[in-house]
Amino acid sequence: MRGDGTVAGARQTVGEARRIVVKVGSSSLTTAAGGLDADRVDALVDVLAKTRKEGAAPKASVEGGGGRRVGGEREIVLVSSGAIAAGLAPLGLRRRPRDLARQQAAASVGQGLLVARYTASFARYGVRVGQVLLTSDDMSRRAHHRNASRTLDKLLAMGALPVVNENDTVATDEIRFGDNDRLAALVAHLVRADLLVLLSDVDGVYDGDPSRPGTSRIAEVRGPEDLAHVEIGSAGKAGVGTGGMVTKVEAARIAAAAGIQVVLTSAVHAAEALGGGDTGTWFHPTGRRSADRLLWLQHASTPQGSLTLDDGAVRAVVQGRKSLLPAGIAGVEGDFSAGDPVELRDREGRAVARGLVNFDAKEIPLLVGRSTRELARELGPGYEREVVHRDDLVVLQP
Repeated sequence: MRGDGTVAGARQTVGEARRIVVKVGSSSLTTAAGGLDADRVDALVDVLAKTRKEGAAPKASVEGGGGRRVGGEREIVLVSSGAIAAGLAPLGLRRRPRDLARQQAAASVGQGLLVARYTASFARYGVRVGQVLLTSDDMSRRAHHRNASRTLDKLLAMGALPVVNENDTVATDEIRFGDNDRLAALVAHLVRADLLVLLSDVDGVYDGDPSRPGTSRIAEVRGPEDLAHVEIGSAGKAGVGTGGMVTKVEAARIAAAAGIQVVLTSAVHAAEALGGGDTGTWFHPTGRRSADRLLWLQHASTPQGSLTLDDGAVRAVVQGRKSLLPAGIAGVEGDFSAGDPVELRDREGRAVARGLVNFDAKEIPLLVGRSTRELARELGPGYEREVVHRDDLVVLQP
């Protein structure tokens, strides 16, 4: 559906959202030369503080008349990029460095400036800010995942506004991860959000290059088929972040598949988006909320190795949704420990699933192609179990 006003008034559920994750990109907070833009930060904070205080919109009754106001404030979690960009000017860097060491140095300087700016700006409204720095390890390991969830829940319960960012000062793969877009989708699921709002310097998804005449904004996405023939741009305009429209659409798809509605728009339209106005691109939920461990296993975990499956095991895992038994394993690669995520591949090397393995890599060669009963007789009852249990396994989309 195009941005011609035909969805005006249809986003009632957006305005009713109680718990919201807002993600803002570097280009919406900083100058192109690097350094925080205080006016931009304050403008965003003005919107978030007002939205938080006003509460959710009334919910219409079944008969369609009147409504009831949801009690209490709306809860907001802010996922903010900008640490590296904020550190550029103070360190005399003219542009975002390519090497990891200088990126980490810029993040170290910029992260303090970023949270200090948010703290001062939100203080104008009497709102306390709590900083939460995450890495993919915090999202992929169960104990870390539970701790992050408890911390965010407690901050919200105590009336604070969490400001989440990747821990870029120590991150490796994560530092080039997509400008926090995927992190925002995972945080939205982690805190059981009703709504994810992705803010950048582009006011939505377009059916072509937005700079060319004749293209129009796609106002509503009900499923992947709505974007099947749309070429999504891969770069942002400002050049200080790492993400582009590709990462934002992918984040929207992750959140929508987890049952969370998403609005993707520009930071200047934040107030309208949070109020349910016809701005940006609105992604409808396409799935139901899944177990936390399955979402992070599919989208946040970093496989530490791989297991090659024979054809029968591939069918059992992918089509039958069965556990992986030792008899179905044809090979092993990597150096992993029990509890680590691993990829499950077919004989052609295609990843068909991902799961948490129950054995160390050095143990797997002893198990390959053998039945659990045989292994129990020879090695003990501890070996009469699945290599990957179906409850700790997610099938990957082809």
